[in-house]
Amino acid sequence: MPMKNDSDGGWRKFVWNSEKGEFLGRTGSSWRKYSIFFPPSSNQAITPSVNVLTVFICLTQTRRCLSGLSHTPRSEKSEISFKMSEAGTYEKYINTVKELLKLYDLENQNNLDHYEDCGGKYNRLSLSDPPGQKKSCRFQKTLLESCSGKDDDTFGFKQGNPCLIVKLNRIVNYRPRAPSNDTLPEGLKGKSFTNLIPIHCKNKREEDATKIGEIKYYGFSEGGVVGFPLQYYPYYGKQLHGKYLQPLVAIQFTNLTLGEELRIECKVYGDNIYYNEKDRYQGRFDVKFTVNS
Repeated sequence: MPMKNDSDGGWRKFVWNSEKGEFLGRTGSSWRKYSIFFPPSSNQAITPSVNVLTVFICLTQTRRCLSGLSHTPRSEKSEISFKMSEAGTYEKYINTVKELLKLYDLENQNNLDHYEDCGGKYNRLSLSDPPGQKKSCRFQKTLLESCSGKDDDTFGFKQGNPCLIVKLNRIVNYRPRAPSNDTLPEGLKGKSFTNLIPIHCKNKREEDATKIGEIKYYGFSEGGVVGFPLQYYPYYGKQLHGKYLQPLVAIQFTNLTLGEELRIECKVYGDNIYYNEKDRYQGRFDVKFTVNS
C-alpha cells in the first residue's frame, strides 16, 4: 500500500492529477495551446517552467528550502554599534530601515489587482487555484507601533532603544506551520498557536542575562504573542506574486546596558522550521549590540 502523506500541501496531486489528467495544473490540450502562444524559444515559456521547477525542488528537497530569518538594519558581522549623542553613528542604520518600510507605504498597496485585506483568511492560496496573478495581503506598517517611524524617525536609536525589523525570507511555495508546544522555548511555553509563527529573543550568552532588559515585539499577534501570520504564505514567485510583501515583526530593545557588547539571539518557531549551527540565519539570527551614550 502506498504511503499516504497528508502534510505535502497538495503538491503531489498538483504535479500529476490522475483524476483530471493534469500535469503541473494543465491538461494536455492546455499545454498544447500554451506551446503555440509561447514557443520554447520565448522567455514567457521559459520563466514559468523555471518557477515550477523551483517549486518542485523546494517541495521534494525540503531541507534545502528551510526559511531564513533576516533583520534590518544589518551590518558587517551583524554588529550594531552606535553612540546615542552622535546621529552620524546610527544614520546608516535608520536609513536602511526607512528604505525597507517605504515599500510598505499604503499608497503602494492600493492596486486591487495585486493586494487585498486578508484578515483571518488562512490557507488563502493553493496550487490548484486558477492560473494567473496571486493577490498579496496588505501589511500596514502602523502595526509596528514604536518602530513604524511614524512618531520616531530614528526608530529608537536616538534614545538607545534600537528597533530591528524582521522578516522570513521568501521561498517559493513554502508554507510554514504553527508550532506545537514541545517545540517552544521557556518564554512561550503553555501558549497555543494555530495561525502564527511566533518569534522570541533572548541573551545569547549566559553572562548577558541581566543586561538585555525588556524586549518589545510589534506586529500581528495571537494570544498576546507577536509573530508572522500564516495568511501571507505561500509565496509563488515573481511571475505569479510580483507585488508580494512579507509580513514584518518589529523588535525593540528598550533597556540595553550601555557601554557593553551584548549578544542577542532571535528565533522563529514552527513545526517545519529547523535550525543549523552552520547557518546563522536559518530560522534564527544573532546580533551584537554596543550602545554608548
